[in-house]
Amino acid sequence: MDKFWKQFKSGTDIRGVAVEGVEGEPLNLTDDVVASMAGAFLIWLSQRTGKAVNELKIAVGHDSRISAGRIRRAVVNAMADGGAHVLDCGLSSTPAMFMITLDKECDGSVQITASHHPYHRNGLKFFTPHGGLDGCDIDAILGLCDDGKQPEQHGGGIVDNVDYMKEYAAHLRKRICDGVNNSDNYDKPLEGFHIVVDAGNGVGGFYAYDVLEPLGADISGSVYLEPDGMFPNHIPNPEDKQAMKSICGAVLGSKADLGVIFDTDVDRGGAVDSSGEEINRNRLVALASEIALENCPGGTVVTDSTTSAGLKKFIEGTLGGVHYRYRRGYRNVINRAIELNEQGIDCPLAIETSGHAAFKQNYFLDDGAYLVTEIIIKMAKLQAEGRTIADLTADLEQPLEESELRFRIKCEDFREYGEKVLDDLEKYAQSQEDWLIADDNREGIRVSFEREQGWFLLRLSVHDPIMPLNLESMKAGGCREIAVKLYEFLKECGDLDLSAIEKYIR
Repeated sequence: MDKFWKQFKSGTDIRGVAVEGVEGEPLNLTDDVVASMAGAFLIWLSQRTGKAVNELKIAVGHDSRISAGRIRRAVVNAMADGGAHVLDCGLSSTPAMFMITLDKECDGSVQITASHHPYHRNGLKFFTPHGGLDGCDIDAILGLCDDGKQPEQHGGGIVDNVDYMKEYAAHLRKRICDGVNNSDNYDKPLEGFHIVVDAGNGVGGFYAYDVLEPLGADISGSVYLEPDGMFPNHIPNPEDKQAMKSICGAVLGSKADLGVIFDTDVDRGGAVDSSGEEINRNRLVALASEIALENCPGGTVVTDSTTSAGLKKFIEGTLGGVHYRYRRGYRNVINRAIELNEQGIDCPLAIETSGHAAFKQNYFLDDGAYLVTEIIIKMAKLQAEGRTIADLTADLEQPLEESELRFRIKCEDFREYGEKVLDDLEKYAQSQEDWLIADDNREGIRVSFEREQGWFLLRLSVHDPIMPLNLESMKAGGCREIAVKLYEFLKECGDLDLSAIEKYIR
C-alpha cells in the first residue's frame, strides 16, 4: 500500500487531519479522500455480504467535531452516488452506530469520529452487524483506495434522515427500568437520585436529557452538555486529569449521588462517587467486574496488560473470578474475550483501564453509556440495601505510586529492535535473584519485586516506535527503586531514548 493511504490507518479506525491551520499538520482528510474511503467500504461490504452495492443499506453518524458536517456530506454523497441506501443519522454516539445495524437491519455503518483526539482531527469508524472492523479490514479498505477501486454505479442511491439516538436512548431507559425493577415506581426508578453528567461538549449530553431526566433523576449541576466541536472546556476523555477534575467538582458542588463522564463519541465512560472520588482506571475495572460476575460466578474478566496487582487480587480473591491480562488495544481485549467464550470459557466482560468496557450481554460492544447504565442500576439497588457504590470496591488495594514512562526507539526497524529488547530483558530478568517474571502476562514483560512491593511492565507500542514502561508500587519511593534496577539493563540498549527514565531516577 502507498504511504499516502497507509498514513490514515490507526489501529482499527481511519484517522487524519480534517481542519487546516494547525502547524505541522497539513489537511489530508479532504472530501475526495473521504469519498474514496466511503466508496471502498461499499465495495468491501459488498464482497463481505455477497450483495450488490445498490442493495446495501448503510447508516452514517458523526460526533460533535467542527469538520463533521463536511465529512458527513462527503460520505453520504459518495455512498448514495454508489447506489446504496443511506440512513443519515446526524449527531450520534459511536455505540449507537453499531446498534442501528441490528435495529434497522443495516449491512453496515460509519461513524465519523476521532474519539478524544484534538478538534482538528477526524476519522471514520466502521461497523457490521457482527461488530467493529479489525485492523486487517482497514488494510483491505485502504488497499481498495490505493488501487482506485470505486463502485461502478453512479447515482440512484436513497438518503433517509433518521433520528436513531431517540431510539437508542429508549433502549437505555428500558434497561434501567428492567434492571432496577422498582415495583413501586417502575417507570421512574431514578426519582430521588441526583446524577450529574459531564459530556465535555461531545455527544454525551443526550444521556442527561434523554435517559436520566425522563427516569426521574435530578440532573442539575451537569456540565458541558451542549455539543461544541472546539471542546472549549476540557478534552472529552475520562483519562484526562482536567476532565476528571471537572466531573469531581461538579459532583461535590451539587452534592450529587453520582457523576458520570464520557469521551467525545461515548464509547468510553467513567464515574465519580458521592464523595468526589474517581471511579476510573483500576477502580472502574473492579466495579465493572463486580457487576459482570454477579450473574457469572467464577467467570473470566479480560483486561489490558497494565492493570494493577491489587486488581488481580480483587477479581480473583474478593470476587472469585479469573483475571486474564491481555494486550493493550480495546479490539484486542474484546476479540480475546469473544475467543475465550467460543472455547467454552465463560467470559462476561472485556475492559481496558482507558474506560473501554464491553459486556457479553451487550454484544461485546464497548459502550460508555451502557457501562454507566449498569453502574446506575447497581447504585439504585444498593441504596435499597443501605449501601453505596463505594462499598463495592472497598477491598481493592490501590497502589501508593504509579508512573508511565515512554522510550522512543531511534532505529528504523523499530519493531524488530523492540522485540529484541524484550527478549534480552527476559533473559536478564531470569538471571536476577529478586526479579519475579509474571506467568500470566501476554504483552511485553512484567516483573514483580517483593522488597519494593511493586512491578514494572515494559512493552512495545502497537503502531509507534515507542516502548512504554509502567511502574507501580505499594511503597513510598518504590517505583524509583524499581526503575533504578531496570536502568542497569536499559542503559546498554543503544537505540532507546532513555531521557525519561534518567530524569525519573535522578
